[in-house]
Amino acid sequence: MKFGRVPLDLAEGAYLAHAAHVGGRRIAKGKRLDAADIADARAAGLDELVVATLESGDLHEDAAAALLASAAAGPGLSAHPPVHGRANIVADAAGLLLVETAAVDIVNAHDEAVTLGTLAPFAPAAKSEIVATVKIIPFAAPEALVRSASASAKGVLRLAPFGTLRVAFIQTTLPGTSAKLLAKTAEVTQARCAALGLAAWREMRCAHTEEALAAVLAETADADIVLVSGASAISDRRDVIPAAIEQAGGEVLRLGMPVDPGNLLCLARIGTRPVIGLPGCARSPRRNGFDWVLERLWAGLDVSGGDIARMGAGGLLADVPRPEPRPKPAVGGSIGAVVLAAGRSVRMGANKLLADLGGRPVLAHVLDAVKEAGLSAIVVTGNAEAEIAALAGHYGFPSVHAARYAEGLSQSLATGIAAVPEDWSAALVLLGDMPEVSAGHIASLAAAADANRIAVPAHKGKRGNPVAWGRRYFARLRGLEGDVGGKALLAEFADDIVEVPVESDAIFMDVDTPEALAAARARYS
Repeated sequence: MKFGRVPLDLAEGAYLAHAAHVGGRRIAKGKRLDAADIADARAAGLDELVVATLESGDLHEDAAAALLASAAAGPGLSAHPPVHGRANIVADAAGLLLVETAAVDIVNAHDEAVTLGTLAPFAPAAKSEIVATVKIIPFAAPEALVRSASASAKGVLRLAPFGTLRVAFIQTTLPGTSAKLLAKTAEVTQARCAALGLAAWREMRCAHTEEALAAVLAETADADIVLVSGASAISDRRDVIPAAIEQAGGEVLRLGMPVDPGNLLCLARIGTRPVIGLPGCARSPRRNGFDWVLERLWAGLDVSGGDIARMGAGGLLADVPRPEPRPKPAVGGSIGAVVLAAGRSVRMGANKLLADLGGRPVLAHVLDAVKEAGLSAIVVTGNAEAEIAALAGHYGFPSVHAARYAEGLSQSLATGIAAVPEDWSAALVLLGDMPEVSAGHIASLAAAADANRIAVPAHKGKRGNPVAWGRRYFARLRGLEGDVGGKALLAEFADDIVEVPVESDAIFMDVDTPEALAAARARYS
């Protein structure tokens, strides 16, 4: 292929290297120039253009991309028609992408002109999702080179489609195990399985003993896969879940995996039936090592202890707190409040935090309680920034603006947590529209908080707000997205929660609507 500037008389039939504006129109990059293009260029005062001219033995970028993509797209995958030298490879169904990484390296080592990029090996893909892309860098490449690279690409990619499996889900219980936690864990786990393709779901519960669990495992012969969520984490092969599996005639293939979160997973088999002892992080819908194992089994792939041992590279998953295995309580460090006052007040129709309640703005009642409890505070602003900041300043509290507050509660929370001083060991997250939360409530939560646990108020068995979060969880709070708050993480860290009894329903009462504001005013009057 030749590339460079040529006189207009020699440019017809070549491919334009850079977009050009001529005669009031735009000629796109890569267009094969015709007589009308040349005439418009000449009329525009140009006498030459930068073009690519194919020579004998060259393949145009689209033809080259199509050839290589077709070769690389193995069973379960399809190559889309190329555009501008790029051809995407997509999944024909939901499944796992299987990649021969060494072969991909060989394809890309042929020449800088040909490239093949893929998702990571064993990445889950939805139907029609792009799993790989071929890009030919120049406008053309030698046909011999492309055919050689395509020969190397044969069998480099394939899709293992997800099947439909019957699941037996067992939860063990100890005295005091929360019914709400059990329900939430079942909901999260069933949703995980349903996303892959669930044929049947059967949930069972039993006491957290070897004998009780072994008896229930014996009743799971009709399942394709058995999942066991323990009331306490698995810490040894002689612990309850591995021991019960062996008592039921099974074999433990691997205890522990080099993936975090997910370290305390147990992989076993009873006959040909896979059994997974779930790590505690599986109570959360957030992706963890359990997903890696579950997806492979769902795609019909065998998973051995050796397979899990090879998951370490890339196994340190992002955006999770990483404390010591058994964190020691933090010594010293103050506790302050993050007051979320950035919302749009959509349901109220006007800024609810500035609405009058007993002669003062709603937010003033919250700031009063914080001040009386003796806490420092950061007030997060968004809507009505100037007014909210001024009110915070009246109490001597600094404010920080959440630029993306309109995207939802998570952005206000992330902004507030990011502004927490380094000497705070925990942050009490308060909603600015809960004026009946008292200084006593706040002081009780602050007293129960430390860097490595979550203090939650509870009234008559029901949890409410505000919540005190230890510094250990700050990274996760900053990583939330959408209109959700810290509540989205409570199931994941259930073992770290301490409930603080509150003799009031104030922890449930916010001023979110005109009706709620009227009710609050009636109580104050």
